Amino acid sequence: MQPIILDGATLTIDDVVRIARDGATVAIAPASRAEIVKVRTYIEENWLTENAPPTYGFNTGVGKLKGYAIDQADNEQFQRNIVLSHCSGFGEPASEEIVRAMMAVRINAFCLGVSGLRMEVVDRLVEMLNRGVHPVVPIQGSVGASGDLAPLAHMVSVMIGYEGAQAVYKGETMSAPEALSRAGISPVRFDLKAKDCLALINGNSLCAAMAVLNCHDAERLMKMADTTCALSLEAIRGEQAAYDPRIHAVRKQPGQIQAAANVRRIIAGSRRTTEAARAVHLEDDILHPTHTARVQDQYSFRCMPQVHGTCRDQLDHVKALVTRELNAATDNPLVFWNELGALEFLSGGNFHCEALAFAMDILAIALIEIGNISERRLFALNDTTLNYGLPPNLAGKPIGLNYGYGIIATSAAAVASENKTLAFPSVADTIPTKSSQEDHVSMAPWSCRKARQVIDNMPKILGVEALMAARAIYLTEPVLGEFRLGAGSQAVYDALRAALPFQQADDYMQLQIKPALAMISSGALLDAVEASVGALA
Repeated sequence: MQPIILDGATLTIDDVVRIARDGATVAIAPASRAEIVKVRTYIEENWLTENAPPTYGFNTGVGKLKGYAIDQADNEQFQRNIVLSHCSGFGEPASEEIVRAMMAVRINAFCLGVSGLRMEVVDRLVEMLNRGVHPVVPIQGSVGASGDLAPLAHMVSVMIGYEGAQAVYKGETMSAPEALSRAGISPVRFDLKAKDCLALINGNSLCAAMAVLNCHDAERLMKMADTTCALSLEAIRGEQAAYDPRIHAVRKQPGQIQAAANVRRIIAGSRRTTEAARAVHLEDDILHPTHTARVQDQYSFRCMPQVHGTCRDQLDHVKALVTRELNAATDNPLVFWNELGALEFLSGGNFHCEALAFAMDILAIALIEIGNISERRLFALNDTTLNYGLPPNLAGKPIGLNYGYGIIATSAAAVASENKTLAFPSVADTIPTKSSQEDHVSMAPWSCRKARQVIDNMPKILGVEALMAARAIYLTEPVLGEFRLGAGSQAVYDALRAALPFQQADDYMQLQIKPALAMISSGALLDAVEASVGALA
């Protein structure tokens, strides 16, 4: 596998996912390397002298202590003190994939050449990433204001070989010095110099890492939601008119057009979603003793393109925003060449994670809506006033003796409602910190973690919808078996039936729900439909 070249401009979400999950390595673009070295040479020749004017982070304290001078002779101790004092996180360790993504994003930020740190520092971080030394980074402790100070400090504590820091190497947790030694990284003890530490810890890289993985997983979930909807549409013998491309073309919303197109592709060739199939009377259909044209289905089916599509549009906005953040310099101060060929340092606030906080709050809300409408569809499959003759609770014969799927549907409803409580935007909250030096914070780390909780809940809802749609088709096969499913629907149904032990009588529900959820979580259901109809939009 060729290394991914980091240049501060072209890193993509897919690149970061490959680094985080597939173990892809990285390398610094030659032009970026040259610029980092050029900037640092100027800094050392002109700024790191005893008579240099006060320069934040070079020869002054940081944060509220910015007015205190630091002697050049004490700078290495100053850098070390910042690392140790900022290792103040708590909570469960971030996953290795988050840590790898965080390291990659931080390295890429340096490739813009405006951070002012030494090339040796960047190379050491690259070496740690490529050799699989993954710092143990507590997931809590950042408010997303001066970036992710505490989490990144934990990363740097491993970089400098601090004895009390821990890292994971080849699946084993050990001290930082041992992990570095086993990985062949030397020297084990590594001293930071002026500006090195501030460049390393003063950025939004933990938030960006979590945001990248959230975006990637959310996109796949949205495609799986289109798939489970298509199968539910087959289960109720639904109307295809609501998915006609002419309807969506005149609305002009791209996500809506894509969602409708996905369903059309999945159910292409379906005979179950035709008037002929709807004309077949099912024995449990007590509301429609004689057949009349249905005309239109309830909103959870008919308005699926509008709802799923709007959520897709939010994801597209979020992905664009996150991609920009992946290629941003987010530390402070930053250094820039002026028209005289000299460097100027500018103190600003690129470390503030407001953009990522908004992005992840929007993403969470979009996914919650996908879960909400999915829960309404699976509810309809159970309800004899909505399901056009499917057995109540999708129970097998004899009904009554067999209870069916009422409680598994309730479990999905519980998760959907749990998600709703996660919809409150974290970015709307703020709490002053550091003696009000940071008087407005973004709370982006919580936005990212909250969005991940929603992502982790989504397979529980979509899995139940897939399970119940397959159950409905299974129960009606004796009567409707002559009406074929669409090619994509059939592929999904076959995949589910291979994993789900359906029978008429009630059975231990975990034997069905665990495989159904696993097929969503692993992406197996999406793989099945895309193997049949090609990649979904």
